[in-house]
Order: sequence, then C-alpha cells, then structure tokens
Amino acid sequence: MKLSHLISATALAVSLMFTAQAHNHKAKADIVDTAVAAGNFSTLVTAVKAAGLVDILKSDGPFTVFAPNDAAFAKIPAADLNALIADKDALTKVLTYHVVAGKVMAADVVKLSSAKTVQGQELAITVKDGKVYVDGAQVIATDIVTSNGVIHVLESVVMPK
Repeated sequence: MKLSHLISATALAVSLMFTAQAHNHKAKADIVDTAVAAGNFSTLVTAVKAAGLVDILKSDGPFTVFAPNDAAFAKIPAADLNALIADKDALTKVLTYHVVAGKVMAADVVKLSSAKTVQGQELAITVKDGKVYVDGAQVIATDIVTSNGVIHVLESVVMPK
C-alpha cells in the first residue's frame, strides 16, 4: 500500500472515530436536555416544567416520547394552551399521553397498531402512504436517541380521550 493511501485511510479512520465519539457524546443527554438543546421544543419544555415532570423525564427510563414541537403547540389557540398549562392535572394527563414506557425505535413503531401510554390510554398508530401517524398526528422526525430513551417528533399535539 502506498504511503499516501495509508495516510488517507488512517485519517478516515480517525475522522470516523471522532464522529462516532461526538455522536455518542450527544446521545448522553437525557430526554429533557435533548429537547432543550434542540431549540424547537420550548413550549413542551415549559409544559413539562409546569406539570412537574422534569425529574421523571430525566430518570433512567427508558421512555419513548412522541414530542410535539413548537409549531404543533402553536396550532392550539393561545387561550386554550394557557388554560391547559395553568391546570396541572389536565396538563399532566396530556403530557403523559405522549409518553410510552420503554425505548421504541421507529422500526418498531411502524409494526404497532397502538401503544399504551404512561397516562394509561392507548395511542393509535397508523401507517399511510409511508408516513406514520400517532392519533392522527404525523410523525415528522424519528429516532432522536437520548440517554434514557428516544424522541419522535409530532406535527400536532394529541389529546387523551
């Protein structure tokens, strides 16, 4: 092997190693810290704090969170959203309806027709035209791995029955 090829191969291996380490470092953040760092879950984080669920979502888990982003919360009229955030019991029910015990990756989600939430009710899961829907809300990003579970992003907030 030529020296230039050996140097290139070594550089590639070192680059891949640092990329893997950086990826693993990012995965060490828990669900809450990952949501905060993402920057597009500020309403969800505010709601989690208001409901007193931070410690639970920072615990070992594992949890799967179907997380509505800020655009999803923006679909709720402001007065309704403010009333929900002010009602800790109702807010807790809505938020825990977005959480499933265990780490359920996207490859497993598509095989399910429902998933029991930590709130106690079932989320309906459907796949239509290659897109996954949870209680009618489209999953727009998947498999955001955290130290204590995984986040899948929803385009709408889902409400318990």
